[in-house]
Amino acid sequence: MKRTDLALEARELWGERAGGGLPAGVSAEEREEAGCRVEALRIASPEGAEALGKPEGTYITLTPEAFLRREEGAFEAAAVLLGRLLRELLGLGKEASVLVAGLGNEAVTPDGLGPRTLRHVLATRHLVEARPESFGFFRPTAVLETGVLGNTGMESAELVKAVAEKLRPDAVIAVDALAARRLGRVCRTVQLTDTGVVPGSGAGNRRSELNRETLGVPVIAVGVPTVVDAGTLAADLTELAGIGSPAPEDFGKHGEEMIVTPRDIDEKLSAVARLLGYGIDLALHDLGPADVTALVG
Repeated sequence: MKRTDLALEARELWGERAGGGLPAGVSAEEREEAGCRVEALRIASPEGAEALGKPEGTYITLTPEAFLRREEGAFEAAAVLLGRLLRELLGLGKEASVLVAGLGNEAVTPDGLGPRTLRHVLATRHLVEARPESFGFFRPTAVLETGVLGNTGMESAELVKAVAEKLRPDAVIAVDALAARRLGRVCRTVQLTDTGVVPGSGAGNRRSELNRETLGVPVIAVGVPTVVDAGTLAADLTELAGIGSPAPEDFGKHGEEMIVTPRDIDEKLSAVARLLGYGIDLALHDLGPADVTALVG
């Protein structure tokens, strides 16, 4: 299967081969809400998981179209919707604690989604423990920037597992950059899933998994595609030029050996990281967007 971390694209690939429809045990729905397109995919059988190459679970793809058009009030509406979708996936009680892990390497801009998102996430665990009478309305939340193996000598999964064993959170939210199969989805879609994440998979550098099985608690993965491979770029540009409609696979191994990111990736990543951070805060705490702005800045 061509490189993609998006379940939505895995379904599209299967449909291209099968002539449409959905695999057995897979359901999908789509709706418009708050200026966003929401596409939910549920894989409920081993057959469906094998067909799409994705673990069983729920995958929600959010495309914040009004936010991308920079319409007035669209950021706040998209953040509130993202927060609600994330809260529903978590399914936690009000006092349950959460560890938010930002994966990736901020020194490599397309891989910096996790660290940049953490800039907008409220760390409250220490406040709730020290002054419950003043900060007890917050959910106990810890924030961890994992770094990368080459800089720390530790895999992200090892670090998150060690911290989770110490803090014993009721759930983990892992934020990581993804890879897409279509240029039009780069920095334009958000994927939420309750199946966890494999750090580095988007760049073809798979590491140990972060999921319920490895950590012992629910792991919600939040990601945004920041790269495509060269085959995808060539296929999309060829189609736009009216020369033909090749598939990324048609360019063979040469199309897989290079990954590509937008020229303005820094600006795009900053905007989407802020959206993710606000969404996480709104999911975890009884706050509104204005409250998050006042607290995070």
